[in-house]
Amino acid sequence: MATKKQKKVKKPKKKVCSFCVDSIKKVDYKDIPKLRKYTTERGKILPRRISGNCARHQRILTMAIKRARSIALLPYTME
Repeated sequence: MATKKQKKVKKPKKKVCSFCVDSIKKVDYKDIPKLRKYTTERGKILPRRISGNCARHQRILTMAIKRARSIALLPYTME
């Protein structure tokens, strides 16, 4: 066992919440460019582990995206 080379596991860098860094309390549903940043090209909402948001801001962001979709500022699907 001592002859085998041990692989070093590189820890991925932890993502920080962009809303916490900018100290944003509310996410505005009318800010379409910011909301598009957190959706995929298919129109799905990015999960927290990929976007790097904290749980609080991810919940607020999800509600803002859903509001923008319901009043047709943001499409449900993108083709």
